[in-house]
Amino acid sequence: MSAALAPSRRFRLILIKPSHYDDDGYVIQWLRSAIPSNTLAALHGLALDVRDRRVLGPDIALEITAFDETNTRIRPDRIARMIRADGGLGLVALVGVQSNQFPRAVDIARPLRAAGIQVAIGGFHVSGTLAMLPGIQPDLQAALDLGITLFAGEAEGRLEHVLADALAGGLKPIYNFMDDLPGIEGAPPPILPRARIVRTGGGLTSFDAGRGCPFQCSFCTIINVQGRKSRTRSPDDVEAIIRSNLAQGIDHFFITDDNLARNRSWEPIFDRLIRMREEEGLFFRFIIQVDTLCHKIPHFVEKAARAGVTRVFIGMESINPDSLLAAKKRQNRISEYRRMLLAWKSVGCFTYAGYILGFPGDTPETIVRDIRIIQRELPLDLLEFFCLTPLPGSEDHKRLFTTGVPMDPDMNKYDLEHVCTTHPIMSKAEWERAYRLAWETYYTPEHMERVMRRAGASGISPGKMMFLLLWFWGCVTLEKIHPLEGGYLRRKVRTDRRPGLPIERPLIFYPRYLADLLIKHVRIGRMILRMAAVRRAIKRDPNRRAYMDTALTPVSDEEMDALEIFTATDAARSAADKAKRDLARRQAALSPKAEPLEPAPVGGG
Repeated sequence: MSAALAPSRRFRLILIKPSHYDDDGYVIQWLRSAIPSNTLAALHGLALDVRDRRVLGPDIALEITAFDETNTRIRPDRIARMIRADGGLGLVALVGVQSNQFPRAVDIARPLRAAGIQVAIGGFHVSGTLAMLPGIQPDLQAALDLGITLFAGEAEGRLEHVLADALAGGLKPIYNFMDDLPGIEGAPPPILPRARIVRTGGGLTSFDAGRGCPFQCSFCTIINVQGRKSRTRSPDDVEAIIRSNLAQGIDHFFITDDNLARNRSWEPIFDRLIRMREEEGLFFRFIIQVDTLCHKIPHFVEKAARAGVTRVFIGMESINPDSLLAAKKRQNRISEYRRMLLAWKSVGCFTYAGYILGFPGDTPETIVRDIRIIQRELPLDLLEFFCLTPLPGSEDHKRLFTTGVPMDPDMNKYDLEHVCTTHPIMSKAEWERAYRLAWETYYTPEHMERVMRRAGASGISPGKMMFLLLWFWGCVTLEKIHPLEGGYLRRKVRTDRRPGLPIERPLIFYPRYLADLLIKHVRIGRMILRMAAVRRAIKRDPNRRAYMDTALTPVSDEEMDALEIFTATDAARSAADKAKRDLARRQAALSPKAEPLEPAPVGGG
């Protein structure tokens, strides 16, 4: 580049995916975190495209830095000094901000705004609130009053205009693109540098192959933020994402589509990935999210496994048909759960299922009953529990808001772990107890051993299963944090505490913090030793593939009269009866038609 064309000014774009506060007011942060942020990768990829096209002008050098607060401490004072040192040109963008992260995002932004730094906040909370509720809600207004810019919608085709406004010092208070969702085929690919990715456990990165979901679950924000129409990346796009990450030594991906089975391009994408793996010999693997009817799509499960899918998250939500109906989860049929899970088992995939607690008919007793049924009768590996939460942006939240039902005003609690509203028959204390009981009931040493034996019988590594089970057990039992927010080696910074809470004295904070780390490592060490003995026993067992229990038995017509999942409640029996009628109709339609009888002669002899 000639001197005449060399940039003479520097504009810094700082992208931050914020974490949120634990119950003691400390930022949830780890040496190595678990779930990478697709939004951070997407915005980083879009920013690289803006830089490479020199959209801001030939005299501007766009410097881009991405941080994920779940594994990196954020120092607003240092960020402000860095931007001021470059002449004050810059923007701090807090991206992918969910409702539970919004208070923390504002707390990061507050000292930056006081230092005169431009700040914008985007993500599901801003987008969902503006999409579903009238006017500007108080928490958004408080952010606007600080001079924070709010961004609603998706950034493809829009980021360059926001950056141009920031360069000119003329950011708008609100950018609202919720009525204009962009296509993403051919869009700049999501990408993060390796230095960021290796801060997640296993070097895991993420991307979305599509956006939108056709279903209408009332608790979901996806359909009201990303829409119900499938918008997809092309096979060429996905291949480019994979190759660019392989080039930097990253081969483990989380495809963040809320439901990849309903991505209209799933098959050509899988076919491309299969070709890359089987013809070129490339190695990569995926975690995906699907619905409970994905196994009925011809070749979906088989091709997913060949494409490199090793772990599958399934939105099961409940085994009570009444609860599923109340949540408009009509696509979930308990009669298909075993068939679907066995299909994934047959191709060697680990299965996770989300399970919601707090539907209208739930009590602590019914929740424990249903979990024990799942343990005995469903070949499921990991079960993740969530409180039914009226997330801003969901139909549930809008309904409660419109009817004036009280909801917790603290957005930090909207993390699916806390009770945020009332329940028809459970008190808040009972609901909280039910949440704790759910984890304690499922993740017992006895059931973890059972899951490991099922893995051995299915050709899945018992050791890898043990790791995942211990991850979940440790996060909930020791850290008191949901596994999706977990990580390795909890980091707490004494001074990074939620505003309004006291900063503890060093002589109190540090001894307690170190003792807490020691005790947790001793407890997890004991459990590792216990489960490692189980793993060794399974590995040494020459008959491990012959292990059988109720969950692993092949699906049969008779099980609808025998298994408790179909007989525990009136709703379950009704669902089973309907499934049997549907099966009888299908069988009748497939059977050869009887020959018509010879008509009787007219008259007599």
